[in-house]
Amino acid sequence: MALLHQIEAIFQLIVQYGVLLLECAGVAVLLITAVKSIIGYAKRKPHIRLSLAQGISLALEFKLGGEVLRTVLVRELSELMVLGLVILLRGALTFIIHWEIKNEEARLDETAGHEEPVLSETGRRP
Repeated sequence: MALLHQIEAIFQLIVQYGVLLLECAGVAVLLITAVKSIIGYAKRKPHIRLSLAQGISLALEFKLGGEVLRTVLVRELSELMVLGLVILLRGALTFIIHWEIKNEEARLDETAGHEEPVLSETGRRP
């Protein structure tokens, strides 16, 4: 019986470290994305909104992975309900951000198709 408790304690420790690793990865991705976006915005780089949305989406995926892994440690129904709500909220945020990414990509494709050429066929400005 003592061996079973030791195995369970080791398993819980591994899961806790896994959750911590995923949470830290999500925070790191979000901070790096934010800094890159601020620098890109200051330099007036195009498509900065798209890269920011993609970074936020990736960070949310890491955080969501941590929450799913955390479900392994749940002991009570109330904990499971709170964790389920957190997972639902993060999932909804991920869905909304993916929708925003698709719209931004479509907008960028649309504006790229309507741009006038800089030079005409003769090599001169129109």
